[in-house]
Amino acid sequence: MEVFKRKPKEVDNNAITPFWNVVLNIVIGVFAFTCVFPFLFVIAISFTDEKVLALNGFSLIPEKFSMAAYQFVFNTGDQLFRSFGVTLLVTVLGTLISLFLITTYAYVLSRRSFRYRNFFSFFAFFTMLFSGGMVPNYIVATQFLHLYNTIWALILPIAMNAFFILVMRTFFQTSVPDALIEAAKIDGSGEFRTFLQIVLPISLPGIATIGLFCTLGYWNDWFNALLYIDDASLVPLQAMLMRIQNNMEFVIQNSMQMGSSFEIAATLPTETVRMAMVVLATLPIALAYPFFQKYFVKGLTVGSLKE
Repeated sequence: MEVFKRKPKEVDNNAITPFWNVVLNIVIGVFAFTCVFPFLFVIAISFTDEKVLALNGFSLIPEKFSMAAYQFVFNTGDQLFRSFGVTLLVTVLGTLISLFLITTYAYVLSRRSFRYRNFFSFFAFFTMLFSGGMVPNYIVATQFLHLYNTIWALILPIAMNAFFILVMRTFFQTSVPDALIEAAKIDGSGEFRTFLQIVLPISLPGIATIGLFCTLGYWNDWFNALLYIDDASLVPLQAMLMRIQNNMEFVIQNSMQMGSSFEIAATLPTETVRMAMVVLATLPIALAYPFFQKYFVKGLTVGSLKE
C-alpha cells in the first residue's frame, strides 16, 4: 500500500504566492508606466499646434495636430542629416574603440599571473578620484594631440572609462574560469588567441552591457563638440540641436530691439520645437535598446559582484 502514498510536496522557499505575484506585477507595471509616460507626453506635445498649446496648455492628446516643429527643425537643410551621420559614425566607431580598450585592459587586470596588475589597477582607480581638469585636458587635446576640428576630438576624450574597466575586470574574474585559460594554454593557444576565441565569446553579457553604456555616452555627448569643434561638417546631432535652441532664444530675447523680427519671433514654435528636439535626440538610441536588453540584466548583475 505504500505505493499509493503521495509523495510529500516540495516547498520552494523562494517562491511567492499568487497574490503577491499579482501585487508585484502591478507595482512594477505602474513604475514602468511612470518611466515611459513623460516620453509619450513629450511626443504628444511635439505634434501639437503652437497656438493651441499657448492657449490651452499641455495635453496628452493633441487638440490640433501639427508638424510645424519638425518642419522647423528639418528646414535646417542638409546640416541635420550631416550631424546625424556624424553622431552615428562617432557612436559606432567610438563604441568599438572603447570596447577594445576597456576589454583588453580589464582582461589583463583580471589575470592573477600578470605581475603589474596591482599597479595598473591603482592607475585606473586613481583617475576615478582625481583628474587633470578641463584646461589641461583642452591643452593636451589641442596642442599635443592636435585633435581640434577632427572627428577624433569626439571619440578619444571619452574612449576610456575607469569604472567600466573595473566592472569588466570583475566580470572576467567571475565568469571566466582559470582552468579554461590553462587548458587553452596547454593546447598551445597564445594570449591574444585565448582572449579572442575563448574569453570574448563567453563574455557577451558583460561586453553588451558596457557597449550599451558606451553607446549612450557617445550618443548623448555634446560637450566635446562645444570645446573642440567649429567646423559645421563635424558638428554632432546633440550640439546642432543645442545651437538651434540657443539661436531661437537669441531671436526671441532680442526681437523687441530688432523691430521687424518681433513678428518672426512670435511665429516661432518654441515649445513644440524643444519637444521635437528631445524626440529626435532620444528616439534612435531608445530603439537600439531592445537589441542589448537580453544581455543587459545578466551582464550588469554579474559585473557588479565584488571579491
